[in-house]
Amino acid sequence: MKLSDYVIDFISLQGVEHIFEMTGGAIVHLLDSTIDTKEVKSVSMHHEQAAAFAAEGYSRINGTLGVAMGTSGPGALNLLTGIGSCFFDSIPCLFITGQVNTYEYKFNKSVRQIGFQETDIVSIVEPIVKSAEMVVHAKNIRYQLEKAVFVAQHGRPGPVLLDIPMNIQRAQIEPEQLEGFYGSEEHRTYIDFAAPCKPEDIKAVLEILETSQRPIILVGGGIRAAGAVHELREFVELSGIPVVSSLMGLDVLPTVHPSSLGLIGSYGNRYSNLALANCDCLLVLGSRLDTRQTGTRPDTFARGAKKIHVDIEQIELNAKVNMDLAIHADVKQFLKDLIIAFNNKAKGNFVSWYETIEQNKRKYPSGETSIKPGIIDPNQFIALLSSLCVEGDLIVLDVGQHQMWASQSFELKEGQRLLNAGGMGAMGFSLPAAIGAAMCSPDSRVIVIAGDGGIQVNIQELQTIIQNQLSITIFVMNNRNLGMVRQFQDMYLEGRQQSTVEGYGCPDLVKVSEAYGIPALKIHQYEAAEAGIRQALQTKGAYLVEVELDLNTNVNPKLAVNRPIEDMYPFLDREELKAAMHIELLPEA
Repeated sequence: MKLSDYVIDFISLQGVEHIFEMTGGAIVHLLDSTIDTKEVKSVSMHHEQAAAFAAEGYSRINGTLGVAMGTSGPGALNLLTGIGSCFFDSIPCLFITGQVNTYEYKFNKSVRQIGFQETDIVSIVEPIVKSAEMVVHAKNIRYQLEKAVFVAQHGRPGPVLLDIPMNIQRAQIEPEQLEGFYGSEEHRTYIDFAAPCKPEDIKAVLEILETSQRPIILVGGGIRAAGAVHELREFVELSGIPVVSSLMGLDVLPTVHPSSLGLIGSYGNRYSNLALANCDCLLVLGSRLDTRQTGTRPDTFARGAKKIHVDIEQIELNAKVNMDLAIHADVKQFLKDLIIAFNNKAKGNFVSWYETIEQNKRKYPSGETSIKPGIIDPNQFIALLSSLCVEGDLIVLDVGQHQMWASQSFELKEGQRLLNAGGMGAMGFSLPAAIGAAMCSPDSRVIVIAGDGGIQVNIQELQTIIQNQLSITIFVMNNRNLGMVRQFQDMYLEGRQQSTVEGYGCPDLVKVSEAYGIPALKIHQYEAAEAGIRQALQTKGAYLVEVELDLNTNVNPKLAVNRPIEDMYPFLDREELKAAMHIELLPEA
């Protein structure tokens, strides 16, 4: 059997039906092996970065694995941004790179390069993968494939890479004679994190919760990475505790759920930040508490609360915020054990706590509170869009101001997913990630929300959408500048707008879309928004909507540097903020 055929068959056995790639000489054997199989389709992208993002989107929807391939040299290097995105956001993906023949690879020689496009991708990628290896012997292919997938999916998930030289790809092997990874000594060295939590930790958590009057659960992307969405919801409904989310945790509990309180952090909802700041007990589940959540003063984060942090990685505990109780555990197993222990407890009475939260939600909405003729407020537009979407829709965001407007104001219904690029935060994520999501879930409607800057990074993938006849509806929030950085420049650099306004440009996106064969329209004012959205959502196949915004449209509220998370810009009057706080107000920075 040809080794490349074995690789494709193995990928199929993992339940993966699509491989995202851009062709090149060093992977032609692998691509050729997809031709005669109906189980795996090769999806040809127009850039390897896009292939990596597509594999990430695919994995986020199927919850198990995505696969992308690139040729040696530039192809492998172009995968790096997507690999890093998977690493920082804990997404299990297998990346396969082609390599020059082993007999023309430099190995330990001190020359720069021997084979054409030879690049030591294994050494380059090691800081942003869980595992990276070159397959130098054909007999090791089963072992290396099984190990790679196991490592990607176990513990804290993440990407892995296999570099397969061309002569290895075309080698003949006897599959029944190949040694496997499972049951090997190396396999036995891996720690199984799904062990029950310490009983004393569960007891300590319950004791803290029982004395709390204003508890909050903060959920991050680790809930979905651990496959703990069901357990989280069961515990929330059992306990009655309200939930706030990090950017990566927003679709863990839909917005329509009565316990869902929205986004916290630097670009969070003001009412969500106020809830967290006022809580007397904070249970952090599957979140690493990065600066976008805590602000630049982590010492002030939930300072009036008893804080509990559960994470699968020991190094994340007490790393940024000091905890009263730090629990190193798989969050799914933690929730299972906590549910069992909680079953004999009475549901907490948090009526007054919810009333306070709801009052703040009504008082402090994100965006404008009134409609201004001829002007589109992005938060209002996103809220309108979300009201016209249906259960089961898959929403994919790019990176920029629009990401924050959507994260603040898109009200998720049951069964909807919201794909956010978190740790890497790479512009250009949405279009290819949406392609991966659409391939994984062909019966779902996929909706992209992007900015004019982000959409241009991988705009060539509009052709991939047309080529594969995908039903993806794209909304581009166009304020004709790179708004997130421009807003930073306005706040801290006296409005000098180099490379965000000065030197930046965007073509007519409606014309670009139509050139690719995708129908499009432009919305100039809010009064026309509903009709435009309905037309786009009701059109079968792909559609692009360009939403025209004022150049100086900002994300509000926004946390300024050196402020605690409850003190967001535009700043509240000190007396008003003091009245909204259960704990002592900190002096102004």
